[in-house]
Amino acid sequence: MRPSLVLSGSNVEQIRRCAVAVEGVVQGVGFRPFVYRLAQRCRLAGCVRNDGRGVLIELQGQQSVIQRFLDALVSEAPTAARPTRLTLTWSEPCVDATGFRIDVTQRDCPPSLFPAPDLGTCAACLRELEDPKNQRYQYPFLNCTGCGPRFTIIDGLPYDRERTSMATFAMCAVCRAEYLDPGNRRFHAEPTACHDCGPRLVIMDADGRRLSAAPIARAVTALRAGAILAMKGLGGYHLACDATNARTVGDLRRRKGREAKPLALMVRDLGEAGRLCVVSTAERALLGSTARPIVLLEQRQDVAPPRPVDEVAPRLRELGVMLPYTPLHHLLLQAVGVPLVMTSGNRRDEPIAIEDGDALARLNGIADVVLGHDRPIQVRCDDSIARVMGGVPVLLRRARGYVPLAISLPRGSGRPILAVGAELKNVFALVRDRDVFLSPHLGDLGDEGAWRAWLGMVQHFERLLELEPAVVAHDLHPGYRSTAYALSRAGVDRVGVQHHHAHIASCLADNGVDAAVIGVAWDGTGYGPDGGVWGGEFLVADLVGFERVGHLECVPMPGGEAAVREPWRMAAVFLRAAYGVSMHGLDLDFTRRLDRTAWRILTAAIEGGLNAPPTSSAGRLFDAVASLLGLRDTVEFEAQAAMELEACATGEPGRLYPTGVLVEHDQFVVRTTDLIRAVVEDLLGGVACGQIAARFHASLAAVITDACMRIRRRTDLRRVALSGGVFQNGRLLQATVAGLEHAGFEVYTHRQVPPNDGGLALGQAAIAAARVSAGAA
Repeated sequence: MRPSLVLSGSNVEQIRRCAVAVEGVVQGVGFRPFVYRLAQRCRLAGCVRNDGRGVLIELQGQQSVIQRFLDALVSEAPTAARPTRLTLTWSEPCVDATGFRIDVTQRDCPPSLFPAPDLGTCAACLRELEDPKNQRYQYPFLNCTGCGPRFTIIDGLPYDRERTSMATFAMCAVCRAEYLDPGNRRFHAEPTACHDCGPRLVIMDADGRRLSAAPIARAVTALRAGAILAMKGLGGYHLACDATNARTVGDLRRRKGREAKPLALMVRDLGEAGRLCVVSTAERALLGSTARPIVLLEQRQDVAPPRPVDEVAPRLRELGVMLPYTPLHHLLLQAVGVPLVMTSGNRRDEPIAIEDGDALARLNGIADVVLGHDRPIQVRCDDSIARVMGGVPVLLRRARGYVPLAISLPRGSGRPILAVGAELKNVFALVRDRDVFLSPHLGDLGDEGAWRAWLGMVQHFERLLELEPAVVAHDLHPGYRSTAYALSRAGVDRVGVQHHHAHIASCLADNGVDAAVIGVAWDGTGYGPDGGVWGGEFLVADLVGFERVGHLECVPMPGGEAAVREPWRMAAVFLRAAYGVSMHGLDLDFTRRLDRTAWRILTAAIEGGLNAPPTSSAGRLFDAVASLLGLRDTVEFEAQAAMELEACATGEPGRLYPTGVLVEHDQFVVRTTDLIRAVVEDLLGGVACGQIAARFHASLAAVITDACMRIRRRTDLRRVALSGGVFQNGRLLQATVAGLEHAGFEVYTHRQVPPNDGGLALGQAAIAAARVSAGAA
């Protein structure tokens, strides 16, 4: 996005002096030396320095040359830099201005800095890593202004070495010379170090005893022998093992308590990724980007050894693949020669370990060997996850490589805002004017460790950005810990935001849209103002308010949260809604394996209104169909049944399942029991499960298109926003977008934040800001 320009003073041909205030991600990314080289190339006099808002440039020369400089300042900026706003002030030239210099940091205004994310190792540093003649040959912590740690080592701003984890490492003479040389790519690269003066590796056994003086060689030997390695990374510890060794992968799953959830892979390079998976141009670019996220890729069939074992991603078509993003990763992958499982260093539901003592304690019993180092991690930050859908990258988890890049709101707020997010996949947000700074993915707040980490991260962000929230936005669910926190915080105004309205507002903010839209918010569960469990919603919404105009048919959710863990309950409920007591006479595998005693108890609870809230959830509909097809009666992680249902779908649907619509109290209701009847008829007719799954996905896409056309006839709205965790499903999303666009709609989907609850804080922030600007908060 081209930065905005703000002009002040007079601007006529004779004026040849210009002050340029640059805001955005321009500190710690090589921006000042870039400006220095550019000014020398243009033969302009002046200076450049960091200040409390970003970078301040003073230029003197021919006005046409200054304009060429400004054009190049945007078009040629370093890859990691993101200048978002340039403020130009023209004035009379100085008589004695000569040369161009880099001045010291200036802090004489209120801070409004944009901290930078961690960056994957650049090509220049990789060449040094592999060059035996270079002083940083095989040094696992080399970096420059174009790569290396940023966010995870920052303790304060402006971004200077004394406010990072590198403060205790005194630079040697060689590193200091590079650090002070404006022509060197390590000019003011704060993590600059080498073998002689920087952080060092150490390898230990599971009890913390040092093993040898050759940490990388010892780690490689252990991995090849089938050991599980705990490895200190940028934003936390990883657990790594040989992905081609079924026994080792099985051991990791049992020890970590992660029985079935897919594990991420790290492969040596793009060539290895292409050998194992189908990699499109967009996926290739995403894998190789400076963010280096985990990218979900379609597995190739009949891959020659070495290949990851099926236990890495059981019953799924895709693998989560990432490339090395630190020098240490590159050294390990090159030496081991096989893909490595690279998963978060924690036990199930706990936050990723970042402190050395805590890691040794919590990972004891999981890891056989620990590869650590003496550079502290200031901020916990897990790996990001992305998926390319319809040729467009979509983030499913926003963390390392993207956090804390700011997202611009459609409407700014004159008051600082904290948006606390939801309970699952929690991310919170801080708002400064129009800029939203999202936290990394923090996990599920039900875990006590995750909750403590969340509280610490909120404090860190407020200190880092020097913001004191005046408004706190929160979900309406009374049981969320984040909601309780918002209600307990003193001295603030509070803005309650309905869950699905926040989803749609998140999509609008993600696309920079400030307008009324048809919002399709489909997810697993969200608190409805009527006390029900919403999740299959059709809204008319903008950034201030919403109206529920339609939803999927409501059915009981027996046992509440237990129904999320046991999809068979939802399958039985939908059969009961579609067929009544005659469901037991259906010649289905499901009815034959149904526990009749358990079902009688649940039926009594439903009829008695005991812990069986009505739900319109699209996620629970996916669960029900997955169970009916025999894919999954119980789940071990969120959305497991829906993921396997998507993976099961094959080929073209052939036909769509008919679905009726009822009108109740000015709202339309999509009869999902019609879908269930059609699925049952296909099962009884011997249609293959893959074909049924394909028809189910295509039918839901048609349901969405038909519903939006119904709403358009009533409102004349022609824009649709799709949000909620269900739209992580690539098959459904692509079919839905195609159907809506064919029907003449403009469709908004997510790009910068996930469609799941990880994007909810952005929506809460956007709604709170809009209400503040409208005087409603």
